[in-house]
Amino acid sequence: MPASKTVSTSAAETELGTHAFWVSRWANISTTKNHPDCIAISLMLLNPVAAGVPASFELRLVNQSTGLPFTVHKEAPKVFDDDDNNMVAICWIKRSLLESPTYLQNDRLTVECIVTVIKEPQVPKPKSFPRIEVPPSNMAEHFGSLLETDLGADVTFSVGAKTFKAHKIVLATRSPVFKAELYGPMKEEGMGPITIKDVQPDVFRALLHFIYTDSLPPLDDLEADDHSEMIRHLVVAADRYAIERLKLICQSFLCENLNVQTEACIEFITCSNVMDDLLSTQGYKNLKRTCPAVVMDALEKTSKFRKA
Repeated sequence: MPASKTVSTSAAETELGTHAFWVSRWANISTTKNHPDCIAISLMLLNPVAAGVPASFELRLVNQSTGLPFTVHKEAPKVFDDDDNNMVAICWIKRSLLESPTYLQNDRLTVECIVTVIKEPQVPKPKSFPRIEVPPSNMAEHFGSLLETDLGADVTFSVGAKTFKAHKIVLATRSPVFKAELYGPMKEEGMGPITIKDVQPDVFRALLHFIYTDSLPPLDDLEADDHSEMIRHLVVAADRYAIERLKLICQSFLCENLNVQTEACIEFITCSNVMDDLLSTQGYKNLKRTCPAVVMDALEKTSKFRKA
């Protein structure tokens, strides 16, 4: 076919959108060394931007008889921008393919160019959900209610003239001594109440309250001396049943409430020459471990008494 009959003009259609491209065909460049006997078709971005436009495109030749397209070139995504080298994408198609009767009839050739502009992914804004306020733990309240109502109680204690009902598993969980007494070899046979000696009823009630709630019962209605007396009895009971946290709480309270009146005790210890015996007691060792500042203060005052 004569070359003059293969020359055609480009009648590209553009679709308005975010970006506009122009497709052009360059004929009569079959002498190009790198692409002999080929026709170049280029895609140009008409409104280049510095940020760049990522896009891919596909060229198709339309069968003039069936109207079905045939893909002759696919271009991987590239960035079109305002740089001269990046404004245009060129593809090369064999002249023999273009001049095939399947695609070229009556000097007419239909080329489709499918351009896909790749946009930035739209990340949806995170949805705001209503905030749910979680109340503080009320486990201690529930266990305290269990103690007060006697629901499911399976053990009874006789303390002085009063009786107290409790739950073996709770006591055993909180105290290794109760565990041994209720489930170990030390457990008492029979279904009768377990007698507790050398503990006042109010002190035992406070001990049970701590076991169930991990807190001291309200003692505000007691006078200052009675309050301190209750704490002193509680620390003994805590030591007896190996409830370490209760013992430390009571010891801390007693340390914080030492006052001038305790100097009489220091004077007695100094004058009676019982310091060595005092230092060997377990109570002194516990005090030294939990309240070292108080011990140092007591030793300083002892030294002053001796010098006097």
